[in-house]
Amino acid sequence: MSTGPELIAVTGASGRLGGRVARRLAAAGVAQRLVVRDPARAPQLPAATVARAAFGEPEAARAALTGVATVLMVSAAEAPDRVAQHTAFIDAAAAAGVEHLVYISFYGAAPDCTFTLGRDHAATERHLQGSGLRYTVLRDNLYADFLPALVGPGDVIRGPAADGHVAVVAQDDIADAAVTVLREPAPHAGVTYSLTGPEAPTLHDVAALLAETTGRPITYRPETVAEAYASRAVHGAPGWQVDAWVSTYTAIAAGELAAVTDDVPALTGRPATSFAELLRRGGPAYPAE
Repeated sequence: MSTGPELIAVTGASGRLGGRVARRLAAAGVAQRLVVRDPARAPQLPAATVARAAFGEPEAARAALTGVATVLMVSAAEAPDRVAQHTAFIDAAAAAGVEHLVYISFYGAAPDCTFTLGRDHAATERHLQGSGLRYTVLRDNLYADFLPALVGPGDVIRGPAADGHVAVVAQDDIADAAVTVLREPAPHAGVTYSLTGPEAPTLHDVAALLAETTGRPITYRPETVAEAYASRAVHGAPGWQVDAWVSTYTAIAAGELAAVTDDVPALTGRPATSFAELLRRGGPAYPAE
């Protein structure tokens, strides 16, 4: 493994967001270490080595991060113990001598935010602040790329979002912003950015754009909270996961995801991508893994 002083580690490199970042760094000729749970799924990129480690494996994570100057920590998959996984990884990064950690968080993360998983991110941020590491937090709004997956049976988006607005952000914009920070982290130390698109559509707007693009009669039908829980009960998911699904919509209804920022253009030097533009470019689908 390379142990150059400028080495960057990217977690989640086999996923959508981490993979985007890794490919951008590779295209720029940046040496990087891809930290993944399954090396067989890691992308093969120039100037990149692969290390196997999961967030909840402190010894493996410490070994994987030894010699790394800066690390991108893409938050772990949703799980009841996600905060414990995150804190273990942050501690491993500090023990390995990492200088700067860039954490992918969620827009409006707070101990009492409506979106239940946003509370996990708030707890992770608090731990990071006390870790002794230099850090930067990228709080992403809902992924614009994910919106087509909200369309359910009958070409209807259902959820208790009322007429709330959501400043969805494209994953390519997040990746570009992350690369800016990773390549020159010092100016961003201690800074929290809130990454959004250039506008905040309602789900009525989202449905209309999807209908226009696909030619399907896609609509948005607001649910009550009780209806939302009932309609999702058929999936047999654990309670914490259903809470997360429903609170995605109630956070929109509460206005907690509506404010647009200029952090994407400030970091990337170009305008943020609207949902309409993402659809015009094609390929926004978010298939199941």
